Amino acid sequence: MWHRSVCVGLLALALGYLCLLSPELSPPALRQLSASLLGTLRRAGSLEGRMVSAWQAAIVRPARGWARVAVGVNACVDVVLSGVKLLEALGVEPGDGKNHAVLSSRQDLGEAFAHFMDKGAAAERFFSDAESFHHIARTASEHPGAQLYVGGNAALIGQKLATNPDLKILLCGPVGPKLHELLDDNVVVPPESMQERDEFHLILEYQAGEEWGQVRAPNANRFIFSHDLSNGALNMLEVFVSSLDEFQPDLVVLSGLHMMEGQSKEVRQRRLMEAVASISDIPTDIPIHLELASMTDQDFMSNIMHEQVFPLVNSIGLNEQELLFLTQAASGPHASLTSWSGIPDVGIVSDILFWILKEHGKTTERTSDLTRIHFHTLAYHILVTVDGYWGNQAAAVAAGAQAAGTQACATETIDTTKVFLKAPMEFVTSQIEAPSKISINPDEPVVHWHREGISFHFTPVLVCKDPVRTVGLGDAISAEGLLYSEAYPQ
Repeated sequence: MWHRSVCVGLLALALGYLCLLSPELSPPALRQLSASLLGTLRRAGSLEGRMVSAWQAAIVRPARGWARVAVGVNACVDVVLSGVKLLEALGVEPGDGKNHAVLSSRQDLGEAFAHFMDKGAAAERFFSDAESFHHIARTASEHPGAQLYVGGNAALIGQKLATNPDLKILLCGPVGPKLHELLDDNVVVPPESMQERDEFHLILEYQAGEEWGQVRAPNANRFIFSHDLSNGALNMLEVFVSSLDEFQPDLVVLSGLHMMEGQSKEVRQRRLMEAVASISDIPTDIPIHLELASMTDQDFMSNIMHEQVFPLVNSIGLNEQELLFLTQAASGPHASLTSWSGIPDVGIVSDILFWILKEHGKTTERTSDLTRIHFHTLAYHILVTVDGYWGNQAAAVAAGAQAAGTQACATETIDTTKVFLKAPMEFVTSQIEAPSKISINPDEPVVHWHREGISFHFTPVLVCKDPVRTVGLGDAISAEGLLYSEAYPQ
């Protein structure tokens, strides 16, 4: 506290000199100036202000950055609006929540929305009835509060990376006329990737404390659904891979596998094998990041994890719902946990992340390429890497956390009056093995620990009090984390 007292003293001294040198200043002007300076000091001395300053010092560019990034393969137009208002416009009455793996009616939509709104959890579902979906989509897009944005994990990651003028971005996915209009000029779309009609996804948002019937949301989040056949069949995957020869990327970012859940099991399995064959054609010296998303079929997730996709990629990004589903699908640590209660326990998350890299990551005995996981949840982020493969991860995790605070609040920089600290300031690093106990210092918010050749970088997140838009937050976090990451040549 002594440094703050010194600052107050210096501030008082500066104001005194100002009064002597500028006696013409009116008392109201002096009061306004004093209040402004004191407000700046107060913000700088807050936990949030200290964390922002520490992040800014930690976020440095890697020695070897990317110049060309290829992103694919899911892309669409997001129609974003209030979930409660859309359901009211559709005449859906609030009732009990129920988790539907696939939606086939308005009633299914209302029940699934209520289920996840009650938990404050993000989710994504396929709507099987085309006619019913198109009616709902038309109602949504014509709603006075609806907004249209770039959508799809791949397109969102590409759009976020494209804001960096030093990067050239290739986006491959089903790009229709509206989406092409919305994309940054820095994004190159191969002609083979263009199609006559856009794919629309409906994003139903809710705010913290918002109510629908008996349901009250514990925090802000969103529920996504679509009847998306192009992305569901990964139609652009082969086009994407064939485009890489000419584009010559330094990094490949892949997403959209979760969209295949709307297919029959036989079609999905065949297409997954074709996807694996295509991904295998990507040169091994180009790092591949896989961005996961909400899934419901444990067999499908198990296939992606075991001997299919995970061994072919170098990095994955996922949130708390996807992490828990992954360990349940593969009978990993804490698989008996049915859902998170509040903020996910850091020790449990750490155990699962460690297990993924230990059991499915790169070792001298295993042919897997997986060496990095970027985990993000509302209150904190963890970057986990196998030692010797990635650098600049303290900067990367800090950059991801900073992106979460700015994007959710729609501000250029973090406004400390609009965010709050929700992460635990003290935690244990494991719930299975003898853990370390870690306390967070706001002046050094990125903490680091080791576990059997695997490094963990943790930082809290400054959570937006009144989020403007939650869609694409995880994609922005992963994009920013990748932007500041350095893959060591092997």
